[in-house]
Amino acid sequence: MLKPHVYHPHTTTKTLASLLHKPFSHGTALAFLPFNACFSLGKTAKPFKARVVPNKIKAAVDVNLTDDDGILTDYTVKGVVTVKQTVGGFLSNLGLSRGLDDIQDLLGKSILLELVSRELDPKTGQEKETIKAYAHRVKQKGDDVTYEAEFKVGQDFGEIGAVVVENEHHKEMFLVEIVLDGLTDPITISCNSWVHSKFDNPQKRVFFPPKSYLPSQTPSGLKRLRKEELQTLRGNGVGERKSFERIYDYDVYNDLGDPDSDLNKKRAVLGGNKQFPYPRRCRTGRPRCESDPESETKSNMFYVPRDECFSEVKQLTFSAKTVYSVFHAVVPALQTAIVDKDLGFPYFTAIDQLFNEGVDLPPQEGNNLWREILPRLLKAISDSDNALRFEIPETMERDKFFWFRDEEFARQTLSGINPCALQLVTEWPLKSKLDPAIYGPPESVITKEMVEQQIRGFCSLEEALKQKKLFVLDYHDLFLPYVKKVRQLPGTTLYGSRTLFFLNPDETLRPLAIELTRPPMDGKPQWKEAYRPSWHSSGVWLWRLAKAHVLAHDSGYHQLISHWLRTHCCTEPYIIATNRQLSEMHPIYRLLHPHFRYTMEINALAREYLINADGIIETSFSPGKYSMEICSVAYDLLWRFDHEALPADLISRGMAVEDPDAPHGLRLTIKDYPFANDGLVLWDILKEWVSDYVNHYYPEASLVESDEELQAWWTEIRTVGHGDKKDEPWWPVLKTPQDLIQIVTTIAWVTSGHHASVNFGQYTYAGYFPSRPTIARKNMPTEEATERDWEFFMNKPEVLLLLCFPSQIQATTVMAILDVLSNHSPDEEYLGEKSELAWAKDPVIKAAFEKFNGRLMELEGIIDERNANKDLRNRNGAGIVPYEFLKPFSEPGVTGKGVPYSISI
Repeated sequence: MLKPHVYHPHTTTKTLASLLHKPFSHGTALAFLPFNACFSLGKTAKPFKARVVPNKIKAAVDVNLTDDDGILTDYTVKGVVTVKQTVGGFLSNLGLSRGLDDIQDLLGKSILLELVSRELDPKTGQEKETIKAYAHRVKQKGDDVTYEAEFKVGQDFGEIGAVVVENEHHKEMFLVEIVLDGLTDPITISCNSWVHSKFDNPQKRVFFPPKSYLPSQTPSGLKRLRKEELQTLRGNGVGERKSFERIYDYDVYNDLGDPDSDLNKKRAVLGGNKQFPYPRRCRTGRPRCESDPESETKSNMFYVPRDECFSEVKQLTFSAKTVYSVFHAVVPALQTAIVDKDLGFPYFTAIDQLFNEGVDLPPQEGNNLWREILPRLLKAISDSDNALRFEIPETMERDKFFWFRDEEFARQTLSGINPCALQLVTEWPLKSKLDPAIYGPPESVITKEMVEQQIRGFCSLEEALKQKKLFVLDYHDLFLPYVKKVRQLPGTTLYGSRTLFFLNPDETLRPLAIELTRPPMDGKPQWKEAYRPSWHSSGVWLWRLAKAHVLAHDSGYHQLISHWLRTHCCTEPYIIATNRQLSEMHPIYRLLHPHFRYTMEINALAREYLINADGIIETSFSPGKYSMEICSVAYDLLWRFDHEALPADLISRGMAVEDPDAPHGLRLTIKDYPFANDGLVLWDILKEWVSDYVNHYYPEASLVESDEELQAWWTEIRTVGHGDKKDEPWWPVLKTPQDLIQIVTTIAWVTSGHHASVNFGQYTYAGYFPSRPTIARKNMPTEEATERDWEFFMNKPEVLLLLCFPSQIQATTVMAILDVLSNHSPDEEYLGEKSELAWAKDPVIKAAFEKFNGRLMELEGIIDERNANKDLRNRNGAGIVPYEFLKPFSEPGVTGKGVPYSISI
């Protein structure tokens, strides 16, 4: 009689419901332990790389089976495979290939499984022969299809180190999990991964157990698989990538234009050249354009590694369906409904009608199509109505005139959606660093006298500088070189700008002056003028117009630099390098994996619709076709990895100084700075979690330096992913656990806290577009205005402001996009909410994660308490929206709170 005695270290069965809250994994073309999930090959961004998710998965299986005479003998293990019926997967496909797959199912040859031994054969020093079995279809329950296989395992096979999978169908399949049963405890591996058909690619998929190993600690039977899997993910750098592949490689941004369709859509290549340095994107290998060999052609498919795509499981289609539908259906419908693309709003009540009556969209085939696409914006209309009626943003709901007030204009520099641009003024007068021979005199026209008129009764200019009370939004040097180019485009204009603020005794900011500058151009000298708050009607309207220009500059800077560049764009090289250089078994891979979910897919969508030639950014923001060039200039001038850490960012802008006796080791220049106050708490929580994790796997510094995968990863990020800055002296070295902690915490902060703070409040603050216009379409009436222009301003200043604001099509398009981008999907994965399987397996890491989760829960209460504090006037007051962008958790929808692990929208 068989008496199995199997030891399973951490076996946990994971339900699909819990898996839906886990970052999707990627399959590997190698072996994996028992698999119980639908991940692609174990890597966060790797298609086909199954990854072991927190389940009581047993990394090692020790089997001791004897018969009645005490003689070791073989035993039977049953493998149960769960496949999810998907929107686009093989189970929903009809036709010839589906029929062939049905035959395969009937023959019981649907999925080939191979068990891989953890150790080499002690006698031969070679890998042990794998144990193979076909899984045959046995039942379907709802969307889950179950396959079963039986393995005859020899007593000398040893512990199971990996499971290899071959998909015998003609279509890819979404593998949810594999359970190996028949032992004392079942072994479960969560895959949550697309597995390609062997007819598309004969290379098999591999799934490793959740136990993490440094390269030097890899079990002998898995060393070859570990290396070969990484090589598979790197590819060979040639050919056009196919949709089912999971190849991670680098390329420059040469696909933003479309010169073959229109030469006017040719755009500069960003990255790989001195003129326009830029981070790298994922290589697609598409052919080059005939009209411009430097540019890549467009296609219907923007390749991203398979498991980087938005999940196609029905429950997870919200983000993908909504984003795609807005671009494919809503934007074209708006363009049809609003024929004149230059038509502005004739009066402010017409803007209010967007929230009351809406925009009449053309009829659509089928019922409730618009409701399915934009349920939030269309929830109140009748079945026969096709009006796109916008939801009233919370800011406007609380205070209809919030956007008009100077104090709100100033408050948003600390508490709004672009809180990371304000700088301390340290020198006077304000000066440009641009070449005066080209751009004119560098000194600002904001004078000492102007400032002291505004702050009389508080202090002198010199005292204000000494006491650190002057701050500036400085968009002068970044935009000024593009003023002439932008002004040659129809329907837009541009200035270089500086906006000066004074810190009041109650820690609120007061705007003092706005300077707008035009460089020498068209035979005319430099023009610049300073505008100040006024008590005379002409001055009041000039101030309002100047604010509209600055807000358009701030909107462009926010979207292009604070948001796209610093989070989406700069993170993509981290994802590519992580999948190319860190094995799925590597502990740092598993730590970073949740922070990369869906980012490459949303970035591909951005290249297709948002930042492309004539896309949303170019058609709706002031810099127009030069938007991405300006983004490249900002990367060159402003971006440095070491300053992406929140404390270093604050110090670099003069918003904090190091102080060992202060909370978080920093003393803030503005004590009531909600982004910094809440952000530093979150930074410390993240850093503590990363420290506990890293110190567990790297108790000695020598382990960091000798980790070949880790060193290759950091080298590739610096020299390839951000190769245009590879020679910068500020790159951190990677020699000690502390170095690694700082690097990983920085990446985790950028993908979670920083992104959340600049993304999920977009509709709240910009949904009513006069609050944050994305474009200024008219020059200031004081800039060499004709007598007729000046007369128009004097008679109709409100009309001039409306003409300066975005057009109807620009405003409504951006509002629809911002509503979607501000939305939390039902499958959102919030920071610290769910543990990864590999973390749950290790008692030390499990305890550290529980502490991490507990501190995040505390942060929720801290933020609530701060928002209720009447002394904190930048987050509390009549009509003010509380600052909740860094509250860790949220329900689905547009909530203005919640910090996901990753840049998932």
